[in-house]
Amino acid sequence: MTGVTKRTRELEGYTVETLPLPELLAGDEPVVLKGLVSQWPLVQAGLRSRHEAMNYLRSFYNGKTVGTSRGDPHIKGRLFYNADYTQLNFLSQRAPLDHVLMDIEKHIEDDRPPTNYIGSTTIDACLPGFRRDNDVPFASHGFEPLASIWIGNRTIASCHYDAPNNLACVAVGQRRFTMFPPEQIVNLYPGPLEPTPGGQAVSLVDFSNPDFERFPRFREALAAGQVAEVEPGDAVFIPSLWWHHVEALSPFNTLINYWWSTSPKFIPSPMNALYHALWTLRDRPEREKRAWKEIFEYYVFGPADRAGEHLPEQARGALGPIDDSSARRIRAMLLNNLNR
Repeated sequence: MTGVTKRTRELEGYTVETLPLPELLAGDEPVVLKGLVSQWPLVQAGLRSRHEAMNYLRSFYNGKTVGTSRGDPHIKGRLFYNADYTQLNFLSQRAPLDHVLMDIEKHIEDDRPPTNYIGSTTIDACLPGFRRDNDVPFASHGFEPLASIWIGNRTIASCHYDAPNNLACVAVGQRRFTMFPPEQIVNLYPGPLEPTPGGQAVSLVDFSNPDFERFPRFREALAAGQVAEVEPGDAVFIPSLWWHHVEALSPFNTLINYWWSTSPKFIPSPMNALYHALWTLRDRPEREKRAWKEIFEYYVFGPADRAGEHLPEQARGALGPIDDSSARRIRAMLLNNLNR
């Protein structure tokens, strides 16, 4: 896209069995893994024809409805908002997967087809058996990620971040990923926390035609961004909390992605804390906010053991290491306080 010149680093020669996951996590930057999943049967079917890829997906389909998004041709695949950001510009509903495939195929030659999109659908729920031959063995690394499938025509997932780490495997069609480090949030002009097109706040900037008068800081984001144009069989590693804008460039596209966290399951989503902080801190006087910022730096954002290191172990309570037992106590305390 216009303005982003840095290309995402590429690695070659890796397979799903040799995925360098520790190195990817330690690097904390996006990486393209060329040809990582090129041997998947779905990838091979798609290289032969779109029709064959669709039939391959149909061969696993169990008939359950899936969440779909459908938009009029005028939205040009951009799943976004209406003019005042109070509603979405597409219709969400549940439909049979094979019906969506049929509709995509029906409009495959249209210059401006209606938007058809199946986003973030758990593979095992609708395509049992698919992962037997189309998968990345994360278990060997000690993780059990959520494996999801994304199917559609030329759609645009507006720039957003996800809390987990992400390995996005392009199975059918070409995609463009434009990515930004977490500190660029202020320059990306995030939209409402709700409603959202896909569960997370998205940038309000139209990347295809940026309005720099309205969003002047977006120039700074462009200078810090990086872009990757990927082919079928390639995968993109996106670290936790990196912003990414994803454009599907082909008339038919399928992506498989894996989300996983390196934190224990008893640690809940920080979004809960964000909403609580908006409620309890944001509108306090500036002097108090500055003081609370220092308190959070001491207890939360600084070294994990700093606040409790001068206390006897038996006196540390929530200041000690969090485990499943202490997580339950903290949760109970919070629920009790919130319900008063």
